[in-house]
Amino acid sequence: MRINKFLAECGVASRRGAEQIISDGRVKVNRVTVTELATEINPDNDTVTVDGRKISLPSSYTYIMFNKPKGCVTTASDEKGRTTVFDYIDIDKRLFTVGRLDYDSEGLLIFTNDGQLAQKLTHPSNEIPKTYIVKVEGEIKESELAVLRKGVKLEDGTKLSHSKVKLTAFKENISRLEVIIFEGKNREIRRMFEAVNKNVTFLKRVAVGDLRLGGLSRGKHRDLNPAEIEYLLSL
Repeated sequence: MRINKFLAECGVASRRGAEQIISDGRVKVNRVTVTELATEINPDNDTVTVDGRKISLPSSYTYIMFNKPKGCVTTASDEKGRTTVFDYIDIDKRLFTVGRLDYDSEGLLIFTNDGQLAQKLTHPSNEIPKTYIVKVEGEIKESELAVLRKGVKLEDGTKLSHSKVKLTAFKENISRLEVIIFEGKNREIRRMFEAVNKNVTFLKRVAVGDLRLGGLSRGKHRDLNPAEIEYLLSL
């Protein structure tokens, strides 16, 4: 098994996060530091450590839904001393988040130690839809919605994927929209609206595929039920 896949399946990080950990020289196999992502290991015979701590494949996986509030970061620790999402999750297991929400965004976040599922849900080629409620300042025109749906090209040349965008309300100079994206690049929705000169004042993820946040309160979490887990695994 490749070392990055092994780390992900052990719940150390997502596949992409595991690759960074390896590149940073934090992983040893049989007491020898490895930095090659293609390193093959035998989970039954090799001893793998991360930052000096031995890791092994979990006997079972954990799946948690969390309603992230604004004002916290989606990392295990923060160099600026800010609150992280892990400050809300008091569980004696090494979990990681599936994807991210930025500091000023809120809503549905999944915690797990199932690296294969995380890879499936976040890899752009799988185009798993993620639904958001978005509020922007001012009235948004149909021509601007058409640009967003097609996929905007940013000033740095980055081409954002197509999306589904629907205006649901306009009140007190605020447009409320439902936005569905299929990739999830860094700050994708905020950058989309910046491209049509709109400022996002509220951003909340409410669904991943058909898995919906529902009535879960901000800052609270719950275990996914068997039907929800089966659904995610079937995607």
